[in-house]
Amino acid sequence: MSAALPTMPVLHSEWIKLRSLRGTVGAYTAIFVATAGIQVLTAAGIGQAEEGSMGDDRLLAAYYGINFGQIAAIAFGANALSAEFHNGALRTSLAAEPNRTRFYLSKMAVVGALAFVLGQITALVTFVAGQAFMGPYAMELGDPGTVRSVFGCGMYLTLMTLFAAGLTAVLRSAAAVLSLLIPFVLLVSFVIGASAEGVAQLLPDRAGQMMMRMEAGGLVGPWTGLGVMALWAAAAVIGGWVSVHRRDA
Repeated sequence: MSAALPTMPVLHSEWIKLRSLRGTVGAYTAIFVATAGIQVLTAAGIGQAEEGSMGDDRLLAAYYGINFGQIAAIAFGANALSAEFHNGALRTSLAAEPNRTRFYLSKMAVVGALAFVLGQITALVTFVAGQAFMGPYAMELGDPGTVRSVFGCGMYLTLMTLFAAGLTAVLRSAAAVLSLLIPFVLLVSFVIGASAEGVAQLLPDRAGQMMMRMEAGGLVGPWTGLGVMALWAAAAVIGGWVSVHRRDA
């Protein structure tokens, strides 16, 4: 297995490839802009209207912008992988690095590391900047659950990116993944949640958002929810590895 672990030359190659894709760079930037920007605009607009104006759960409301930032995270993960499946790019990549496992793990490592770093920065800025416009209803970093929620928000964006990247490796199409995941997290999850609340907490988005809630849900708590979302992402990443390992380039 050690012979298939990522090496610095392969990691550097994957970093260069991601940096050269304008769509991927745009989606990566949009994670921060959408999450923090919309949070600030919303807090500035209605944050001081009345208590609970942005949601019953004050802590989750501090990350309202993640509803939009997660779409950018999905797009980043999907675009980062889909470029390999156009115009024979995968054959070229495998010619440079014949070990498919090393190639795939290196790409996922770079995508995951980039998402983690930006996710944590985005989460911190989203919380601090958003609360600056909440007036008397503002929370401070250090209040119960806030540090955990900042870390959880960053991890949510990271895992959503990896979830999308793994599915893209399976389906070999960013368009297919976007058309599947975006309606799922924006619509299907809420429909299922309304009809089967307990089961809905095991869905990847609902489970991951438990880290950003003031109180634990009935079925999963904050850290358990993060674990559930990590399992979804791991399943997608493993499925992508199987696809890359077995299917023709």
